[in-house]
This record gives sequence, structure tokens and C-alpha cells, in this order.
Amino acid sequence: MTISEKRQWYEGVIRDTLIRMKLIEMAESVLLVKKHLPESFEDFADMGLMKDGIYKRIEYAIENILDVCAILNADLNLGIPGEDEDSIIHLMKHGVIGSEMHEKLRTIKGFLNVVVHRYGRMNDEIAFAILQENLGDFALFKGAIEDYLNTNKN
Repeated sequence: MTISEKRQWYEGVIRDTLIRMKLIEMAESVLLVKKHLPESFEDFADMGLMKDGIYKRIEYAIENILDVCAILNADLNLGIPGEDEDSIIHLMKHGVIGSEMHEKLRTIKGFLNVVVHRYGRMNDEIAFAILQENLGDFALFKGAIEDYLNTNKN
């Protein structure tokens, strides 16, 4: 098989196993966060290094989401993204995710920027509220991508 033939064969092939592994890693991180996230902000504020671990696990989960979006964008030849947001937009425009999921991913991506760059000092109260309100979005993303993979087998 020539290089050209190999390229044609690989074009449009989705790296299903890699994507599913990333989804599992994301889900495991979110599960750890849920397990250790306290009910009250006061308890969260007093967690010390454990709180940093929660932030790190959420960062890892979000990075896995962005990896999945980038992999799908590349495998489906949806266009060259200039930044993470472009992959998410391409997936929405091509029906891989819906507009509601697109908005959820924009919120999640914004939270990643705060966690990673800690613009100024992290506002733990806002972060705690965001975590409580948005942890379910990770499972929704996982479900949407698994549905897409199951209905669009190579």
C-alpha cells in the first residue's frame, strides 16, 4: 500500500479507542471530585491541599474534553482549529454536538482558564459554585460523544 493509499484509507477514520479512553479518564477524574467535594463552601474553603487536588482533577478532566474535541475535529477533517474553541465550534457545526453542549463546553473551557492561569487569586466561592452547578455537564458530554461514536462506526 502506498503512502497516498494509506492516507486515503485513514481519512475519516475515527480513533474510537483513544477517544473512549479519554472519556474514561475524564469520568474517573470527575468521580474523584464528586467523592471529595464537600456539601458546603465553608468546608471546601478549609480543605487546603485537598482543594488543590480537586482543582487539578477538574483541570485534567477538562483537558480530556478538549483532547476529545481536537481528535474528532482532526479525524473528521472538520478544519484546522486556531484554538480549542474552534474544534468545539466545528463539532457543533457538523452535528457531532448540539448547540446546548457547545455552550456548556464554552463555560467549562472558561473555568479551565481560571483554574490554570488563576487570574489574580482564585475565588474559591465562585469556583465551588461552578463545580456544584456544572459537574453533571461532564457526563452529558461523555454521553453525547459515545452516542456519536456508536452511531458513526468506522
